[in-house]
This record gives sequence, structure tokens and C-alpha cells, in this order.
Amino acid sequence: MERNELRSILQNSGVICTGGVNLSAASKLEEQTKTIILNCAQYEPLLKVQTQLLNGYAQEILRTFSLIGATIKAEQVIVAMDEKDKDTIEIVESIARDYPNITLRLFDGCYPAGDEVILVYEITGQVVGPNEKVSDLGISVFNVETIYNAYQAICLQKPVSEKIVSVRGEVKHPMTIKVPLGTRVEDVINYVGGSTCEKPTYIMGGPMWGSIGNCVSTITKSTDAVLVLPEEHCVVQKKKGKTSNELKRAATSCCQCMRCTDLCPRNLLGYPIEPHAFIRAASYQDFHNTDTFINTMFCSTCGLCEMYACIQELSPRTLISEYKAGLLANGIEKPEVEKKEIDKDREYRKISMERLTGRLDLLKYDLGETISQETIPTKKVKIMLKQQSGSAVHVVVRDGDIVKKGQVIATTGDATGVYLHASICGVVCETNEKFIIIETLGGRADYE
Repeated sequence: MERNELRSILQNSGVICTGGVNLSAASKLEEQTKTIILNCAQYEPLLKVQTQLLNGYAQEILRTFSLIGATIKAEQVIVAMDEKDKDTIEIVESIARDYPNITLRLFDGCYPAGDEVILVYEITGQVVGPNEKVSDLGISVFNVETIYNAYQAICLQKPVSEKIVSVRGEVKHPMTIKVPLGTRVEDVINYVGGSTCEKPTYIMGGPMWGSIGNCVSTITKSTDAVLVLPEEHCVVQKKKGKTSNELKRAATSCCQCMRCTDLCPRNLLGYPIEPHAFIRAASYQDFHNTDTFINTMFCSTCGLCEMYACIQELSPRTLISEYKAGLLANGIEKPEVEKKEIDKDREYRKISMERLTGRLDLLKYDLGETISQETIPTKKVKIMLKQQSGSAVHVVVRDGDIVKKGQVIATTGDATGVYLHASICGVVCETNEKFIIIETLGGRADYE
């Protein structure tokens, strides 16, 4: 297989990198890519999809990752695993022996292990500078689910039409399940037995990166989890905070203890992001030093500052994100800055996933089920057209068309985008510039 053929398969099959920015997987197999890293660590509290996939499909995943490395002639094909995940490491070690180009490396999978900048330093010792991208170092990082989807595309000719979703929190039967893209949250929750609290709040994604949704929110290629929590839970209250109120609270409560900055993963690697300084300047509208505001561009929005570090329960990440969005909207780009020394205390300021889970009052939901082999049934899906970064897609079906599961329903013009596929068999009920709705034909299965 040639590089261009591999990229074409991944693009046409709708494979994206599900671990963060949702880039097309094909776009990360560039000519300058010399090292590929498979990130097997847990990305967020409660979410264990990477480990669950490895426990069930290690052979297929490692085979595919080795194939990708050989196809692009990568100099290093690295499987990066959390040193605490002993059982899965044993499984991977036994299978990796069959693939000579694969190297297994262990690291301390503290939060945020999903940040490529952090992972690259932990695994290679190289610092991705404030004005650099991981790809500038000739490195591409993939998570396990991405390579699992690549396996299905390459070896089974099966496009991405469903998502592996962890359903956690106040539900009767917490589990990790396969869900057709476009399925409503309400259908997902009903499948696991329903909510166990009176006024549930649905968080789309994990407790750190996720956002509040509702019962009609739909599953996309980037939906890692649906977390169901009571409305009074601390995670919910933090995500419902209003910017105006948070600024007032910061002005009256921030004691400038600097814990937010001291524990900031990007600051510890030498990035010029100082949440404590930003909070002080923003709450008092002090614009004398504009660097304090412009340097918010270097924030990874991991949320440790507000979800773990702040003793006053303030919201630096929320405020920084709003300012950062405002800068981007006005065409402000990252300033050119010099690399600083890595903080000498970095190793002592890492936050383990266990400590973070406890701080967020989520330990009782921290379960470890396997992935269900069945795809949940659904009669209607609403597939969003914007599910990944990159170029826009072009709808190729019309209202009234009969489609099969896996059929292409939208295409894209270049390698930065990916195709979209029908996630169920049925009739196209509506198409517009935002979504495609497909509904089963009265439960019939003879057209599958």
C-alpha cells in the first residue's frame, strides 16, 4: 500500500482523530511525518475507551498501527501507555512482539494525557514550542479509537458510521456502547435503563472538556461520552457559570495564591500562560500589560485551573476561553515568544487521574466495564454535517432517497475533510446546510 492510497481510504471512510481537534486522520500522515505515536492513556476521568478497546482488539489495533507506520515509512512507531495500566500493558507487550517496527514506551499518564504537547514531551523528551505544532517536529499522535476505526476501514472496508460512547453517572446500567452517529441522547439514556435522578443534566463528553447538552443533543464522531449528573453536582454548576458572575467573584475572592499557574501543564513546560495574572487583570479591567491577555492564546483549555487548582472555586479556564475566542474572532494571532526553561518542579506538580476524579466527586461513577458488542437500535438519526475540522462537506443525497448503512451521504473536496456515511438504513427525510435526517422505513429490514 502507498501513502496516498492509505490517505484516500481513511478520508473516504470518514476516519477522524477523535482525541481532540477532530482533524482528518489522513491529514496527519504528511510527508514530513517521521514518528507516529499511539496514545493509549486515559484522556479524562471516568473515560476508559482506549483501554477497553485495547483489551478487546489489541491484535487488530497493533496490526493496523504497524501497517500505517510501514506505509508512510515512519522511523519510529511508538505505542505510549500509562505505566499504571499493568494488565493492558501485558496484553500489548505479548502482541507487539509480532511487529518489529513497534516500540512500547511507558509514561506517567497524569492529566491531561490527551494533550499532544504533554504526551510528546513525556514520550520523546522534545518540547513543542509555544509557536510550534506537533507536526513541526515530524510527529503525529493518534488515539486508540482512531486506529480502531482505521482498522475497520482498511481491513474490513467498513466506514465510520457509529461512535463508541461511555455512558456514566446517574444511569441504571452504566456501560460503554456503540451508537449510530446522529442518535439522540434520549435514546442512548433509555438504552442503558434511564436516569436515576430527578433532574438529570447531560454532559456531552468528559467532566473536564465536555459541555452541557440536552435530551435532543445528538451523537457525533467526537462524542466520547454522555455523563449524567444531578443538577446540583459541582461539575454541572461549574459548567453553568456565567462570565459576568465569574468576573465579579474573581474580583472579590482571588487571593493571587498562584495555584492555577503553578499547576498549569502548559506553564510547567515553559509556555507564557499565567492564569493568576490573567484573572487579576481581567477582573479589574487592567489593560496596561496586553501580553497578559494575548498570552491566553497559549492555553490548552484543559481546565485544571478551575476544576482542581483554585481554592476559591473560581473559573480561570472559562474566562480565558472567552477572551481567547474574542481575540481569534478579531484576527489576533499568537505572538512570537521564546521557549522558556521547563519548570524544575514539574514532576511534583502532576495531577493523577485518581486525584482529579476524587476532587470532582466522581469516584462512585468510576467503573470499568467492557465495550458492548451490539450497536444500539435507533429508528431516526440526525447526522450533523460539521463533525470535524477541515473543509466543508457536500451533501450527495436528496430528500426521499433510500440509503443503506455505510453509504456515502456527503463528500469533501480535500484531505482536510472526510466523507460522511449513513449510520442506519432508511429514507432521507431532510437535508440542509447543517444536517441530514434519516429514518427507518417502518422498522423494515428487507432493504439492508
